[in-house]
Parts: sequence; structure tokens; C-alpha cells
Amino acid sequence: MKKRRKNQIRKGFTPLEVPAVGGTSRRLRGLLLTGFTMVELMAVLIILGLLATVLVRNFMGATDKARVITTKANLKSLHMAVMQFKMDTGQFPTEEEGLMALIDPPSELEDLVEPGGYLETTDVTKDGWGRDFDYVLYPESGKSFEIISYGADGEEGGEGYDADLRSTDPG
Repeated sequence: MKKRRKNQIRKGFTPLEVPAVGGTSRRLRGLLLTGFTMVELMAVLIILGLLATVLVRNFMGATDKARVITTKANLKSLHMAVMQFKMDTGQFPTEEEGLMALIDPPSELEDLVEPGGYLETTDVTKDGWGRDFDYVLYPESGKSFEIISYGADGEEGGEGYDADLRSTDPG
């Protein structure tokens, strides 16, 4: 003789309210009344954590790449502005004047430069990491001048995103 058990609920589980539907077997109703085990919940949390890690890692790489591209574009723009300054005045800005000479030229050159300066803004643009560019007149490379960003770390040298970016770099 089989003992009939009433729907017993295991401790620690909250049953779902399942309305009695005609033709619903007791076994099926029993399955619907049970919850998720701790192992199942942990597996889902681990999978979600791994997915979040991959997404954040990809997003951070894209952000750094965008900063490098922005810095290169700003370097080229500033390089062209310095060249235009040289064409108008016959000289490069001094290292003391720096890139500010593109916005506010020295008083002795005011008649030679374009009104409003050589940049579209009233401030010298910054690199992709929010730092000022360095302007070097007659650097070791043998060029007339260089505008330099020291990359993500802000220090000379480095590799990858920490590498120095120069206005004289190709591409």
C-alpha cells in the first residue's frame, strides 16, 4: 500500500503559486513548486560575472584606442597651425611662447599673424588623456620642431598606449 504524501515543500524553498489546472499531473505540479538550488544560482552568477569581465575589457580597449586616435588628430592639427604661423611670420614660436603663440601671438608679430589666431578655440587643445602637449624647437630628431604627447602614463618612453606620440610621426 502506497502512502500518499501531501505536497511537501523542502525547507529553504519558496513555492510558486500554481493554480490547479485540469489535467495537471501531480508530478508536474511538484516540479513547478520547487525553486532553484544554490548551485544553479552560483553557476548563473559566475557566468554573468565572466560576461561582464569580457565586456568591460573590450570597452576599456576601445576607450584607449579612441584616445590615441584623438591625440594623433590633435597633433596633426597643431602641427599644421605651427607651420602656418611659420609661413606668416617667418619664424617658429619659441619654446617659451610654446603653442600659446598660436592663440596669442607676441606683440612684435601681431601685424603678421591672422586675426583670431591659428586655432578655432581660445585654448590649446589637450591630448586624449587631458594633458598639455610639449612643444620642442629643433629636437634631437633633426626636425624643425615637434609637438609631443607622452601617452597614457604621461611619462617619456613606454610601449602600447603608454608610448609617446609625436607630431612628426608618420600616419
